[in-house]
This record gives sequence, C-alpha cells and structure tokens, in this order.
Amino acid sequence: RLLRHGSRGAHITLDKHIPAGGGLGGGSSNAATTLLALNHLWGLNMAPTELQALAVELGADVPVFVGARTAWAEGIGEILTPIDLPEQWFLIVVPDCHVATSEIFSHQQLTRNSPPIKMASFFEGDSRNDCQRLVRRLYPEVDKALKWLENFGEARLTGTGACVFAGFSTATEARAAQRHLPHKWAGIVAQGVNKSPILRALV
Repeated sequence: RLLRHGSRGAHITLDKHIPAGGGLGGGSSNAATTLLALNHLWGLNMAPTELQALAVELGADVPVFVGARTAWAEGIGEILTPIDLPEQWFLIVVPDCHVATSEIFSHQQLTRNSPPIKMASFFEGDSRNDCQRLVRRLYPEVDKALKWLENFGEARLTGTGACVFAGFSTATEARAAQRHLPHKWAGIVAQGVNKSPILRALV
C-alpha cells in the first residue's frame, strides 16, 4: 500500500530459509527487499531516503535493510550511519524455542537505565545486549545454546533471540564448530557482508 501510487501489480513468491522468530530480521529484510524490488520494477525512481521513510512505517528494523549495507542505527532504527565491519563468518544456532519480542520488551525485569552505546565504544568492544541476561533466565534452551557456543568463542543473542551466534575468522572454523552441534538444534553458517547482494541484483 505504501507504493500504491505507482502500482502496476506484482506476483511475489517467498522462498524463506531464515527461521521465523529467531531474531535474525527475516521479516524486516523481506519487507525491505519488496520495497526495493517494486521501486525498481515499477520505475518509481524513489531515492533511498524516501524508501527508508516509508520503511520505518513497516518496522524499526526495515530501514537498515532498505539501505542494503552495514550501518550504525540510532533512534528507533531510522537514523543510520554507514560503517564497515570485518566480513566474518558466523555460526548461528537455532534453539528449539520461540522468544516473543513483546514479552521481553514489556518484562519488568528488563534493564532500562543502561547508558546508550556510542559508536566509538562499539568499535572498542562494547556490544552488550541488555535483553540477553533476561532471555537466558526465561528460556533455558537459549541459555543452554549460549553455554555450548561459548566453547568456541564469544556467544551472543540475536536481538531478543531465540537464535544465538558466534563469529569466526574463516568458514572452515565456523563449519568445524558446526560439526559438534547437538542434534536437537539447527545450525547455519553464513558470512557477514557490508553490502547486500540485492544491490547487484537490481543493477
């Protein structure tokens, strides 16, 4: 509906591999990709800033995916500063549970008075997630996955979860850890990239 003024109609098929409710931004990236693709297919020629203004109406995580590159996000996710990060490999572990984001954000035990992380502090290693301690306490399966992954590196929660992840220098290292993954959990090895493949697809 946000792009209805230029609509020529479209049939969209979604082949989804990202686990739903895992905190990986799958739904947000789907929404952003749809905006970018329709803008291209319908010849609307809307600037990225215009699309990002529409994207924030769909969700706080959607603007960064419309930008299609790594960025430091502030506000509710609509104030973006492009940055470059090492293109590490990651092992993402999918525990057998679903975390409700609304439950975590509304929980009375969630820390709400911690100071905002500044970009400079982030690059110095401050990447805390105030949700992680609470989610570990409420969801034993997430806690078990984090404890297991800590054997291979710094294990962290994806947003409010339920997925957890750790970074590796090479794909070989990430896949070596994946081979030890308990059968009750799914595991995904993926490389982080600074620019989304959609930028090439829309050329």
